[in-house]
Amino acid sequence: MYFTDRGIEELDRRRGEEEVSLAWLAERLREFVDLNPEFETPIERLATWLARLDDEEG
Repeated sequence: MYFTDRGIEELDRRRGEEEVSLAWLAERLREFVDLNPEFETPIERLATWLARLDDEEG
């Protein structure tokens, strides 16, 4: 188990029943980076990965 799994598990436990829009998620990610600019690169990578999930490989 990775250390980050604990946060993911907490998110699932506390908010797993909620439905949110991707626009809502994008705004929360922007807020997070504003408050924690040192995480800009990982958040950018996560957002790009999520945005491209349906793209064909290769």
